[in-house]
Amino acid sequence: MASPFPFPADATEPPPIPPARSDSTGHPRRPLLIWIRTGTAHVHIDDAAAFHLTAGQGAWIPADGWHHRAIVTEPGTVAFPLWPHPGAESLAEPTQFEVPDGWQDWLIQLFNLEVTPLSGRGFSQDAITDLLRRRPSPLPEIPRATGARAVAEELSRDPSLDLTVEQWATRAHSSPRTLRRDFLADTGITFEQWRLHNRLIAAVELLAAGYDVDQVAARVGFASRNGFTRAFKQQYGATPRDFSRELSASSASVDLTQRATLARQTDDLVRMVRGDSAFATAPDLLPAARTPPHANDMHVLSWIYRGSGYLDIGDHRYERQRGVATWIPAGLEHVTGLRENSVSLPLGDAGTGDLQLTEPLQVQFSPAWDDYLTFCSISARSGLHPDDYDPRHILDLFAEQVATQRALSVPMPTDPRAHAAAMEYLRRIDASPEPAASDLPADVHRAFRDETGMTFARWRYAARMRIARDLLAGGAKPSAIARRVGYRHLPTFSTAFTRFHGLSPREYQEREAEKA
Repeated sequence: MASPFPFPADATEPPPIPPARSDSTGHPRRPLLIWIRTGTAHVHIDDAAAFHLTAGQGAWIPADGWHHRAIVTEPGTVAFPLWPHPGAESLAEPTQFEVPDGWQDWLIQLFNLEVTPLSGRGFSQDAITDLLRRRPSPLPEIPRATGARAVAEELSRDPSLDLTVEQWATRAHSSPRTLRRDFLADTGITFEQWRLHNRLIAAVELLAAGYDVDQVAARVGFASRNGFTRAFKQQYGATPRDFSRELSASSASVDLTQRATLARQTDDLVRMVRGDSAFATAPDLLPAARTPPHANDMHVLSWIYRGSGYLDIGDHRYERQRGVATWIPAGLEHVTGLRENSVSLPLGDAGTGDLQLTEPLQVQFSPAWDDYLTFCSISARSGLHPDDYDPRHILDLFAEQVATQRALSVPMPTDPRAHAAAMEYLRRIDASPEPAASDLPADVHRAFRDETGMTFARWRYAARMRIARDLLAGGAKPSAIARRVGYRHLPTFSTAFTRFHGLSPREYQEREAEKA
């Protein structure tokens, strides 16, 4: 199914990238790696200037021995902060390095893996399932409550995090009592039980990936091998060592889970930072992947940075090509997929009170926007953002881009005031009621007639119908298009469309499908 917005690349320029800053206050103790995609950044350790980094450079800051770490970027800078997971702590001193050619997209993909929820939980491989069947363990659900969900997703990405409930509550802008209550109400088990189950699930995935018992114990947050072995055997009826042996003896092929892939990539990253000649060329990107069916409690904006993907809702597929950003509606069960060597990045979220959305909304950004949109993703998903950062700015940015692309479908006046009125209408075309024609000065009306050959009222009607035509050609449903172009009721829209185009919306869509 084609994209609902089959427009050519945008003709607008991205906004300037403002300076940004972050510090380690309140964050778990982890190594920090920062890579500069473009621009200049300054890294401070314990209030002393440590590194001044420019495009193509990076710095590694160990977790231990350094109490406070801060990043300050200059205007125009895109800097990716990465937090390597346990097991990668093999560089004891702060280290500056040059990023070899070919690693840039790999590092962007690693950032995405670190800041987005795991695409799958548990074990889909038959070999692992068979070995665990003797002592089945229900997988811990992700809580629905916002604060508890954020905690669960971060622990899913890094099971070794050992913050107290009080510390987690502070990070989630909640209270310890509320956090405990939400975990129990939404998952049926306590926070401590959930965290243990999550650690053991991660342990199984890492053992299946070939890590030894000591490595796994450290990576999933156990203080000792003995404590890990006791918990694992109590849960699964076998020691971690026995499990690894049985899995090896089964001769079954086991694909890496996303969590195990992240661990492997982190190891590769450390070898690159060290300057290992074998890692002068980046490892392969991820193969094709898809999420299990799931629903979000927020509208989520996802952008295809590289390659292509798709969004499936019911039996309807929305294609996602390079540069396409898609609002995925809250509450709708869906599957998102990426094709081989493709990378997507989250650009932000919106609550249902901020954005009224019942079907996906897509817009195309040209490659000229890559730096700005990666900056948006970093700001939305890390602590590195402008001092006056407003998460809602992505709504305005998206609306502006939609209006720009809609303008490609209709004749636009060149008079500055008339053009501004046209763009404002296109931004709000799905809002009601329509602005009154009397709200515009006479000279603006004159400009519409002289430069488009239509009155302002007729121009608005033409804009609606031409945008509706393009959406129909892209495969969107007529009922969704009616709402998208400002009609509350499908019959009213169908009548207006038929009057303008001489075909009903359904007939027009069928004709375009036959052409394809």
